[in-house]
Amino acid sequence: MIGLALAWRLAQRGLAVTVLERDEPGGGTSRVGAGMLAPVSEAVFTEQPLLRLGLASARAYPGFVAELEEVTGRDTGYRKSGTLLAARDADEAEWLARELEMRSSLGLGVARLRASEARRLEPALAPALRLALEIPDDHAVDPRKLTRALGDALLRAGGELRCHAKVQALSVEHDHVAGVRLETGEVVGAGHVVVAAGPWSARIGGIPEPDRVPVHPVKGQIMRLHDPSGPGLLTRILRMRTGYVVPRGDGRYVLGATMEERGFDESVTAGAVYELLRDAGELLPGLAELVIDELAVGFRPGTPDNAPAIGPASIPGLSWATGHYRHGILLAPVTAELLGAQLAGEEPAFGELDAAAFAPTRFIPTGSTPITARA
Repeated sequence: MIGLALAWRLAQRGLAVTVLERDEPGGGTSRVGAGMLAPVSEAVFTEQPLLRLGLASARAYPGFVAELEEVTGRDTGYRKSGTLLAARDADEAEWLARELEMRSSLGLGVARLRASEARRLEPALAPALRLALEIPDDHAVDPRKLTRALGDALLRAGGELRCHAKVQALSVEHDHVAGVRLETGEVVGAGHVVVAAGPWSARIGGIPEPDRVPVHPVKGQIMRLHDPSGPGLLTRILRMRTGYVVPRGDGRYVLGATMEERGFDESVTAGAVYELLRDAGELLPGLAELVIDELAVGFRPGTPDNAPAIGPASIPGLSWATGHYRHGILLAPVTAELLGAQLAGEEPAFGELDAAAFAPTRFIPTGSTPITARA
């Protein structure tokens, strides 16, 4: 998602752009993502620069998808659905009260609902519901539809998309990145390389130390279901302390997701599936009647501070657009605009954001000497 969005914006600016895709477009992390555009419901008090980045991207999303749909004629699955944060018991109600206080202190749009008020909005919620928060400005998109649209838009703008082109290492000449070497041995020359390989970013060779961004995979197990009777069970995103249910609006639902530090372990486990269904079913009993279409595993690209790396490395010719963790779908428009403007030599449209908070060079160890090109 990040790489395709950035490539599209660069091609629109007249740059010659080639996307080297290790598999198929959107076949990795983006394919598994639920597609929540939820900076408010996912807000963390200690991550306010990230919150501001997410809010800016959420504001940009309606125009972003409208332009994509106009250019390609494809539906992106964008829905202005809103979110309900729900509590099942007294402990979770206390947690939700703290979440409300935190969001209110940050001036975010959130409203406290009694259980009866929440069930009027979503009648399928369980009578045992204790408390809920309504976040009307959270939206959702279908990442699979969106990546297909981005791939089409890139090609229409004159960009190149090469599938099954797995990058092995950077090609560096005279302390300047000059392209990449593929696993086949082919060298693809470029005046500038952007690493947008998500959780696989750290596996690319040839990146000089200390310029390597420490990205690691965070495993998530997720499932997709559908209601044979059609849509209507749930209209808003339902979030609980342990997961979420995202309606697609057509009778399909996404239920997720675990958070596991297990490297690139692709196994789907019975315990995770059971816990997801149990916890969501306690709030949404009708979930038990849905048909399971898919069980899947995805890998979020995490960084030590949970914030993405967006911008240039210290070595000339290299930039990063990775490490978006849980927010890759949400942050695609703002990442593409910030880095796209930078690479095109333009002023970024989001000048109010703290770009330094996301600079890849923040991971350079103290005392290291950044690499510069030779004269």
